[in-house]
Amino acid sequence: MMRFKVRERIVAIGNDSWIEDEAGERAFHVDGKVLGVRQTFELKDVDGAVLAVIRRKMLGIHNAMTVERDGRQAAVVRKHLINLPRDRFTVELAGGGEWAVSGNVFNKTYTIEGDAGPVAVISRKWVRVRDAYDVELPDDTPDVPLVLAVAVAVDTLAEGKGG
Repeated sequence: MMRFKVRERIVAIGNDSWIEDEAGERAFHVDGKVLGVRQTFELKDVDGAVLAVIRRKMLGIHNAMTVERDGRQAAVVRKHLINLPRDRFTVELAGGGEWAVSGNVFNKTYTIEGDAGPVAVISRKWVRVRDAYDVELPDDTPDVPLVLAVAVAVDTLAEGKGG
C-alpha cells in the first residue's frame, strides 16, 4: 500500500495543502483558489506542473465537484443528498465506470471502491496533526493523481468547505 498524508496550511489564502509520501517528503501540492463564487484546487507535482484541476460544478450545484486532467473532464464527484447515517458519494469516471465512496462523518474515514475492488481509503483516524488526513492506495494504482484529486474533492464536499 502507498500512503500519502494531506496537510492543510492553517494560515493561507484559499485552501493550500501539501501531500507528503510515507517518508514525509513533499510529493504533491494542492493549490486552493477562491475565484468569486467558484472554488478551484490545482493538484501540482513538486515542480509546480498542474496534474489535475478540481472545481465546484457550476449551475449552483454545491454537492458536486469535477476533476479535470489535461483540460478534459476526468471525473465528477457527487455527494448524495440523503446520507444518514453514512456519507455517500458517487464518482463518475469519464472513461466509463463509477467508484462508490462511503464513509463515516464522525470518524472521518471514507472508502473508495471500484468494480475491481478498493481504490483508496481516506482517513483521519491515524493522523495526529490538525487538519490532515491519510490517503492509502494499492501499490498498483495506475493513476495516483486522479485518486488524490478525488480524495481532495471528497474531503471538501464532506466537510462542506467553501462553496
